[in-house]
Amino acid sequence: MGKVHGSLARAGKVKSQTPKVEPQEKAKVPKGRALKRLKYIRRFVNVTLTGGKRKVRTEKRSATASGEGRKR
Repeated sequence: MGKVHGSLARAGKVKSQTPKVEPQEKAKVPKGRALKRLKYIRRFVNVTLTGGKRKVRTEKRSATASGEGRKR
């Protein structure tokens, strides 16, 4: 057998020290057709609302398209 990182006597130390928090009630997640509908609306219908973080980097594409990318 290989070496073990630390003794097994300390196993589970962090989990036992963490304070217990009761799970919060969440709204019901739609299933089946309703979930597909929700995903479609999020991804394709409301694109202008959530498009702030995602930016397509065009400088990589233009460099590789013209053949100036990596030279070997």
